[in-house]
Amino acid sequence: MAGEIREGDYVLLYLDERRSYMVRVERDKVLHTHKGFVKVGDLIGREFGVRVKSSMGVEFIAFRPGVRDYVYKSTRGTQIIYPKDIALIILLGGIQPGSHVVEAGTGVGALTTALASYVKPNGRVYSYEVRSDFLEIARKNLERAGVLGYVELKNKDITQGIDESDVDAVVLDMATPWLVVPHAYKALKGSGSFISFSPTIDQVVKTVEELKANGFANIETIECFIRRIRVERGKTRPETLMTGHTGYMVFARKALKGVE
Repeated sequence: MAGEIREGDYVLLYLDERRSYMVRVERDKVLHTHKGFVKVGDLIGREFGVRVKSSMGVEFIAFRPGVRDYVYKSTRGTQIIYPKDIALIILLGGIQPGSHVVEAGTGVGALTTALASYVKPNGRVYSYEVRSDFLEIARKNLERAGVLGYVELKNKDITQGIDESDVDAVVLDMATPWLVVPHAYKALKGSGSFISFSPTIDQVVKTVEELKANGFANIETIECFIRRIRVERGKTRPETLMTGHTGYMVFARKALKGVE
């Protein structure tokens, strides 16, 4: 059966727009919730999208997790980049199947998970992180998402240099991205993309100044907001709470030096 749930798969047990549970399917596993327990093992052999009832008769839907779910449900230890920002990083950074991407810092691997999901099957992500404890958390999150095979985790300080060359993109989520700009220029192929994510405008200014001084062009800075809409006949309106400022994204392209 196409889309059949197998033992060892992860499912997203969806209750409502505010509550869902990522769980690994095991034959004898039971998920306990405030709405009763769900026998997870009973999902084996059924199709993703199936509706199941808890012991209290409350309906859950067993969805196949997507990239966004693995990002949101990743084991935390650091603040992760939101999917709204990840989507722009991937699209405007030109990241696609086959891309070779250098990333820093890994954190718990939320952005790494998304990058690896897009570069597979022939691409690779080289992810730098100075904290070994974060790398271990990231390794587990990447393995759970099924993309660890497309990532090389590196316990190194990227401000000291980049090992790789001729890469398609350098993506930075770190406190001092401007210190990496010269290394990124050397590592990128011509026209390759530089992307940095920073929470403060002071970091952005330093990064943009360094990009201009190091031969980058097509430099732009973006801030992305997302607002959900509550839809109900006669009562449709924006939700009271929204995801506002999370950070600034700087995008640039490597321009070759000299005129031919």
